[in-house]
Amino acid sequence: MTVPTTALAALAAVVTLTLPTAGAQERAVAAGAEAAAAAEIWREDFNGAAGSLPSGSNWIIDTGTSYPGGPANWGTGEVQTYTNSTNNLKLDGNGHLAITALRDGSGGWTSGRIETQRTDFAAPEGGVMRIEAGIQLPNVSGDAALGYWPAFWTLGAQYRGNYWNWPGIGEFDIMENVNGVGQTWGVLHCGVNPGGPCNETNGIGASLPCSNCGTAYHQYAIELDRTGATEYLRWYRDGQQFHTVSSAQVGEQTWADATNHGHFILLNLAMGGAFPNGVAGFGTPTGATASGGTLLVDYVSVSVR
Repeated sequence: MTVPTTALAALAAVVTLTLPTAGAQERAVAAGAEAAAAAEIWREDFNGAAGSLPSGSNWIIDTGTSYPGGPANWGTGEVQTYTNSTNNLKLDGNGHLAITALRDGSGGWTSGRIETQRTDFAAPEGGVMRIEAGIQLPNVSGDAALGYWPAFWTLGAQYRGNYWNWPGIGEFDIMENVNGVGQTWGVLHCGVNPGGPCNETNGIGASLPCSNCGTAYHQYAIELDRTGATEYLRWYRDGQQFHTVSSAQVGEQTWADATNHGHFILLNLAMGGAFPNGVAGFGTPTGATASGGTLLVDYVSVSVR
């Protein structure tokens, strides 16, 4: 979730849209068929009593304004405090995780962020790993959405406990959205910061329009393909591939440092920070931002083939 700090940087870095071709659509269908035959190695369906916290055996609940000993504001400039309160983070009793951003009486914001206990999600040598989730974005738009920054992403296992080796250990932003705009992004962060082969702090990204992502569930997925001499990361929404990065683009060593090891998965709803501020062109959230927007997650799944 480390992202550009100006509107121009944000738009130049990640608003590039890869338009689907007939061939791309056929490949997406084939990829979907392959995914269906893959072996699922981990899954979370968020089953549990309404108002309960997500499973502690599967998830770590992040709290505060940063990791202990890590960068302030989680390294992104976001303004909320993450809590373990069921006001911000809970199961809805219908098989969904609900993460809600709330403004308190003094104007401060609280929200929720979780990360998997497991840090070993990796593509086998010569194989493919797929990480996917069913997600409905907060149903806010316009000025009421300024500052909202939901995300579904991963970090390299080495990040946990270090916090200063980003972006070399790799970050896969599977789904990001800011300010309630009608599009979602996918981004790879790697190499060194600033600059480097992944153009940090921007990363290598692309986006896809979405008119109903705040009112309907969509499937967001990434695949790490290690089946050939050239390896690939591919991003999908509802089976449509919209972004690809290859090992050839960033160099073999940078690629290996970012991808050829375990990752852990994160889900969060940030408020403010570099990405929403950059897209808006000013600081967010504002006085017009609505409290109570909720990110809903139906499931998270990891499979290999």
